[in-house]
Amino acid sequence: MEILPWTGEHRAFREDFRGFLAREVFPFVDRWESDGIVPRSAWRAMGAAGFLCTDVPREYGGRGLDFLYSVIVVDEMAKTNCYGLSPRLHSNVVVPYITSFASEELKHRYLPGCIAGEIVTGIAMTEPHAGSDVAAIRTSAVEDGDVVVLNGQKTFISNGTNGDLFVVAAKDPATEDPHRAVDIYLVEGKTPGFERGRRLKKAGWHSQDTTEIFFHDCRVPLTHRLGGKGSGFKNLMRHLQPERLVVAIGAVSAAEWVLEHTISHVKGTDVSGRALSSFQHVRFEIAEMATEVRIGRTFVDKLIADHIEGMNVVREVSMAKWWTTETAWRIADRCLQLHGRLGLDESGPLARAWRDLRVTRILAGTNEIMKGIIARMTGV
Repeated sequence: MEILPWTGEHRAFREDFRGFLAREVFPFVDRWESDGIVPRSAWRAMGAAGFLCTDVPREYGGRGLDFLYSVIVVDEMAKTNCYGLSPRLHSNVVVPYITSFASEELKHRYLPGCIAGEIVTGIAMTEPHAGSDVAAIRTSAVEDGDVVVLNGQKTFISNGTNGDLFVVAAKDPATEDPHRAVDIYLVEGKTPGFERGRRLKKAGWHSQDTTEIFFHDCRVPLTHRLGGKGSGFKNLMRHLQPERLVVAIGAVSAAEWVLEHTISHVKGTDVSGRALSSFQHVRFEIAEMATEVRIGRTFVDKLIADHIEGMNVVREVSMAKWWTTETAWRIADRCLQLHGRLGLDESGPLARAWRDLRVTRILAGTNEIMKGIIARMTGV
């Protein structure tokens, strides 16, 4: 019995998306990895096909679909073994700040472009001295009449090169409470004083254009503040539940894909005249990993159902983000071992999966942060 209420429309959407990926993504992944960036045309193609921001209401040009459509996109994208084209960041992390907190004027101005893939978004929170601790950011936001002046530096910003529109976290230096001092602003990449730094070289996610961003007296209209003054930290925390949930969904899906690929490998590879899958050690490895993947899928599906019902599952989502990302990377490591030297071959998929899954233990809040949340909400 399935936990999630999949319908015929959901299944048809999944098949359509798989066809899109077969045509527009899979043939180009290796090139994107080599280039270190995904071309803007890929974003436009995904938008034109209707696979971006599927939950945005119709009055802003969206399709108004339920969360399960987002789950399908995250699920299938994980199986491309490519993280440069990241609709989950765009559709499920950044754009929801616009739909939740922006004025009607800003929604009508930006959302149609986000849906079409003409506007690529990013979120600028991480700083050289502040990662998971948003209250420790140093980028300043000083009001000057009807504008706010931003000064500071952000780093490890996904879509930093391609991005047109960013949700930026900054702090009012005149407010003593570090949490009340934080606000979030919608900033166009072409705004004077907004400067893109170097594209960062990373141990994974090679096709993801991750950069530094600098603000030098960057003047942003006060109307671009998302939410009331002093509400930024609260609003960021409010949106972390769905952000961490989609990370967990992607981790489980990636683990499933890695395991499926490895099962095909061990069944089709002979060692000393025997199929690799006939060795007891290999069979036990597969059995253990298959069990872990099924446990993860069941847990995550239950959380998806709870999230759809509007339940507060912050603790459980923190558990899922921690456990699924640790498990996915561990499975990738074990599967690479079963491939032997072939697993290290850059022309094969295992080396990339092994590298790319490692960072999931850090993004959206490190797994150490997740454990702290779990402990606190468990009463410790």
